[in-house]
Amino acid sequence: MNLGLKGRRALVTGASKGIGKAIAFELAGEGAALAICARGAGVLEETAAALREKTCVDVFARTADVTDGKQVQSFVEQAAAALGGLDILINNAGSALPGTFEEVDEVRWRADLDVKLFAAMRCVRSALPYLKQSTQARIININSIVGRQIAPEYIANSTDRAACLAFSKGLADNLAPYGVLVNSVNPGNVKSQAWGSTLDYFAPDAELEEYYEQAGRETPLGRVGEAVEIAAVVTFLASKRASYITGASIDVDGGLVRYI
Repeated sequence: MNLGLKGRRALVTGASKGIGKAIAFELAGEGAALAICARGAGVLEETAAALREKTCVDVFARTADVTDGKQVQSFVEQAAAALGGLDILINNAGSALPGTFEEVDEVRWRADLDVKLFAAMRCVRSALPYLKQSTQARIININSIVGRQIAPEYIANSTDRAACLAFSKGLADNLAPYGVLVNSVNPGNVKSQAWGSTLDYFAPDAELEEYYEQAGRETPLGRVGEAVEIAAVVTFLASKRASYITGASIDVDGGLVRYI
């Protein structure tokens, strides 16, 4: 299937590892040029080098903290200049913050909300002038199933993810007149390097593979997901084939959530 992504220009935040890295490779595999960012310079450059070597696409990589508005604006402007514009924005930065209401103080909660909601808003504001000029503009926010099925042991994460889902839905309506499509992708339990805080909270004495096995037993498909399985859905939504999908919230969770 030709997804119509060859020559499209995509910006992916939090792209040095995990789901963001998988998304970058999937988009590059379809021929999209890339701008990627993360906070850690070393791992980011390793990812960029691997993308260039394995896919032969243009890759613009810069360190950027998405909680800093000036850094976001600078990165987006430099990325658009390097790629000749932007067609696709993937907001992927952020990791889980476990804890009940009494365990998560206001400082940590505000920091989590900043990276889960306001960082995405900053990226959209900075990228929107370029996306409005595109004939195939897409914004895809990587969210979580706990934004739809609240987990009390993830109260801050659930609340902040729910806010991002509401933002995505409203934004889809706001930007529809410009032809900018906005969707959310909500992973369930997925193998990635972002499990550290979760493992420390729920099973401090367990090995990561043991935790994967436990989480898999709680999932109807009997396993946790792979990052590439999230990336495949994101890439479809970014493609020409998804031209009539906007305002959607799509779970990729192996059947884990129980709502209809």
